[in-house]
Amino acid sequence: MINASSSGAPTAAPVGRETFSSRKLFILSAIGSAVGLGNIWRFPYVAYENGGGAFLIPYLVALLSAGIPLLFLDYAIGHKFRGSAPLAYRRLHRSAEVLGWWQVLVCFIIAIYYAVIIAWSGMYTWFSVTKAWGGDPGGFFTGDFLQVSESINVGFNFVPGVFWPLLVTWAVVIGIMVAGVNKGISKANAIFLPLLVVMFIILVVQSVFLPGAVDGLNAFFTPNWEALGDPGVWAAAYGHIFFSLSVAFGIMVTYSSYLKRKTDLTGSGMVVGFANSGFEILAGIGVFAALGFMAHNAGSTVGEVAVPGIGLAFIAFPTIVSAAPLGALMGVLFFGSLVFAGITSLISILEVIVAAVQDKLGWSRVRASLAVSIPVAFISLLLFPTATGLYLLDTFDAFVNSFGILAGALVAVILIAWFLRKLPMLSDHLNKVSSVRMRTTWIALVSVVAPLVLGYILYNEFASKIAETYEGYPVWFIGVFGWGMAGALVVGALLLTLIPWSAKSKLNDPEYAAMVAADEAEEQR
Repeated sequence: MINASSSGAPTAAPVGRETFSSRKLFILSAIGSAVGLGNIWRFPYVAYENGGGAFLIPYLVALLSAGIPLLFLDYAIGHKFRGSAPLAYRRLHRSAEVLGWWQVLVCFIIAIYYAVIIAWSGMYTWFSVTKAWGGDPGGFFTGDFLQVSESINVGFNFVPGVFWPLLVTWAVVIGIMVAGVNKGISKANAIFLPLLVVMFIILVVQSVFLPGAVDGLNAFFTPNWEALGDPGVWAAAYGHIFFSLSVAFGIMVTYSSYLKRKTDLTGSGMVVGFANSGFEILAGIGVFAALGFMAHNAGSTVGEVAVPGIGLAFIAFPTIVSAAPLGALMGVLFFGSLVFAGITSLISILEVIVAAVQDKLGWSRVRASLAVSIPVAFISLLLFPTATGLYLLDTFDAFVNSFGILAGALVAVILIAWFLRKLPMLSDHLNKVSSVRMRTTWIALVSVVAPLVLGYILYNEFASKIAETYEGYPVWFIGVFGWGMAGALVVGALLLTLIPWSAKSKLNDPEYAAMVAADEAEEQR
C-alpha cells in the first residue's frame, strides 16, 4: 500500500500501530507504570507527615476528584487519536502538539536519573545478604558506595560500584524496549508486577511480626484530625496523586493508544487507580511496621527514625535489615521490590519517547528504540555514576517534578478545557466505549478543580524555591540544572514542534483515517 505525501510523491505507508493483545495486559502495564519507587518510599512518609490516618481522607478525595479524572483525560486523548503524546495532541489540535513534546522531554530527564536508583537498589539487594554497610549505613551510602564529592559541581570521577550495575540495568531495559509492546513491555510487566506484589506481601507479613511493629502502625494510621484544616495537607495529597498515577507526562496517552478500539477505558482506569492506591497503603504498612521495629530497637520514637525518600530506602532500611531477625531476607525483598517497581516504571517512561520518535519519523520499532535508548543510557552513564551524581539527581528530580510535570499538566488542562474546549468531545469518546459514564461532573473536575489545585501547588513550589536556594546548593548549579533545565524543556518542546513531520510519519496514517471515517459513519447511523 502507498500513501500520498503532502508533496504528491508516493511514499510507503507507515507500519501499523502495535496494540496490547488484551485489556488485562494493558491494565498490568498501566499499574506497572503507576507503581514505582515513589509508592514505596514516598507515600508512607507523606501520609505520616500529613495527618497519619486522617491523610487517607484528602488522599481519597484527591484520587477521585483529580487523579482518576486526569487519568481518564489521558486515556481519552491517547485512545481516540491513536498516537504518542505529540501525535495525539497534534490530532487533537495543531497548537496542542507542543504539549506532547513537553511531556516527551520530561520523560527524557526522568529516564536518565531513574535508572540510577534502580541500579542502587540492585546493588543493595546483594548488600542485604552481606550487610556490606556495617554499623554505619548512612556513611556507607554516601561514602564507600556513592563516594559523594564534598564540592557541588559536575565531575567525572566515576564510581565503579554504581557504573557497572547501571550498565546492566540499561542493557535489560533496552532489550525490553527493542522487543516491542507485546513481546517486551507486556511480558516484562506480566512477570515483574506479580513478583513485586508477592515479594512485598511477604515483606509486610515479616514486618508486622517484628517487635515494635505496632508502634510503627499506630504512627502511620493514628489520625490527626486537625491536619484536615491545613491547606498544605490537601495540597500534599493532590501533589502525590498526580505523581503516583503517572498522569500528565505522556505515559497513559501512549499506553492507551495501543488499546483496541472497543476497550472499556473508564473501567480500566478505575482498576488502575485503586490498584495503585492499594499498593501504596500496603507499602505504608510494611515500611512503618519496619520503622516501628527500628525505633523499638534504638529506644527512640517512630518520628525520630522516619525519614523521606532516598534516606528511608538506603539509610533507614539497611539499619532495620542489620537488626531484624531474617534481616537478609527482608532486605532482599525490599530492594528487590524497588528494582522491579523501578523497571516497570522506567520502560513506560522510555516508551513515551520511543513512540514519539516512531510516529514523527516513521521509523521501525527496533530503530526507534535503539535511537532513543542508547543516547539516554549514554547520558545516564556519563553523569550519574560519578562522585557528583547524587547532587544532579536530587536537583533534576525536584525541578522536573514541579516545573515539568505539574506545570505541563496545568497548561494542558487549561488549553484543552478552556481554549480548545475539547472536553465534551473527549467525554463522548469515553462514554462510547466505557462502562462508567463521564459527562458534566468529569468536565467540571478537569476544567475547574484540576487547574485550581495544580495552580495552588505550583505557586507554592515556585515561592519556596525562589525564597531560598534549593538544599543550599550553589546558585549557578540550581540556575543551570534546576531552573535552566525546566526552561529548556519548554524551549526544546517548541523547537521539536517546528520540525516538519516526515513523509513516512504516522500523521497521515491511512489506518487512522479509515478508523475516523468508520467512527463518523457509525455516529451518522
